[in-house]
Amino acid sequence: MAADIIDIADLPARLSRFSRLIGVDLGTKTIGLALSDVERRLASPLETIARVKFTKDVARLFELMDKHEVAALVVGLPLNMDGSEGPRAQATRGFVRNLGSLRDVTVIYWDERLSTAAVTRSLIEQDASRAKRAEVVDRMAAAYILQGALDRMDRLARS
Repeated sequence: MAADIIDIADLPARLSRFSRLIGVDLGTKTIGLALSDVERRLASPLETIARVKFTKDVARLFELMDKHEVAALVVGLPLNMDGSEGPRAQATRGFVRNLGSLRDVTVIYWDERLSTAAVTRSLIEQDASRAKRAEVVDRMAAAYILQGALDRMDRLARS
């Protein structure tokens, strides 16, 4: 078993007509998840998994993948502002490696720089309370990451 890490340009050829994608915003305390629609045009916040133990965390992720017939994961890669990879990016790659040791899964990495900041700014503009922001920010960041990938796939299909 392994995580099959591919470029986003190669993803459409691997997807069935109505398969979905899950966006993943991997944090140290939570994992934010978002789900695409079957036409892969719109990302919606799905769930926030409170991290407990790797096996329990991925069991929930796999459960959601099976329930929603997910073909691939779009995993936010937290690059440094200069584009280099720091400890968080390496931890994300390690998570994906470990995920692949349990199940074959197709993964696209997506640059997530400033995704949480953009979502937080949007929530503040909407006058969401601090408690409400804390409750939804991870899954909304996952939706932001996934939507960026969906938009890129759409642009690639048009060119």
